[in-house]
Amino acid sequence: MEKGWTEVYMTATEYEAEMAKDILANAGIKSVILNQHDTAYQSFGEFILYVSEADYQKAVVLLKNLKEGE
Repeated sequence: MEKGWTEVYMTATEYEAEMAKDILANAGIKSVILNQHDTAYQSFGEFILYVSEADYQKAVVLLKNLKEGE
């Protein structure tokens, strides 16, 4: 990932990554999902959500309930 971005959320399912991205977008935080799933074996790999370093603390607070639900 480019400099200035930091990992804020990781999940094995795409829909959870999209939910997290939507939560952040509703709060005005831009995020990017990096798909690390293996193309041959869809059960391997993660979806990793990145935010700018400046938004990291706010994003952690917003995603706290989502992480606790796992």
